[in-house]
Amino acid sequence: MGEKMDITDLRGVKEFIKDTMKYIFIIIVVLLVYLYIVSFQQVIGPSMQPNYQEGEIYLLNKLKYKITKPKRFEVIVLNNKKSKFMIKRVIGLPGEHIEYKDDTLYVNGNVVAEKFSKNLTPDTTKILEKNVDLVVPENCYYVMGDNRVNSEDSRMFGCVLEKDIIGKVEFRIWPLVGNKK
Repeated sequence: MGEKMDITDLRGVKEFIKDTMKYIFIIIVVLLVYLYIVSFQQVIGPSMQPNYQEGEIYLLNKLKYKITKPKRFEVIVLNNKKSKFMIKRVIGLPGEHIEYKDDTLYVNGNVVAEKFSKNLTPDTTKILEKNVDLVVPENCYYVMGDNRVNSEDSRMFGCVLEKDIIGKVEFRIWPLVGNKK
């Protein structure tokens, strides 16, 4: 009649399935971490120079703003629906009166010192010297690039909705060596 299946063949299949399930579980966990907790963001363009250089890759903390709110001068990644994900610096918080004129930031009428390097060397194809005077709406943030005269930021596309903020830029992962400001 028919041959009996050897019990060792079944053990091999069981071990294969068990090992495969481990790898599938690991892949699912890595995918969930990448989608909801951390990911990578590459700097594209000169708008964040001199602090963030084109081509650098940073770790993006997607969980941070699910727990807390962005703070002034934190560097974030936002979803600009018109074009792409962008790296920008938070300048204005919800409800604040923001003025930016003559390279000076005023919040609610008071000068606020910006303690990071700003590049004021324009790219001749995009010179932006627009003064700002507005109140940031609730659930919105005013963002700017560090390269103030060559940055597509809230001066061009308006305040950023809180729901469009993807996460906080934590630290550079590529290149591994070099100048980090």
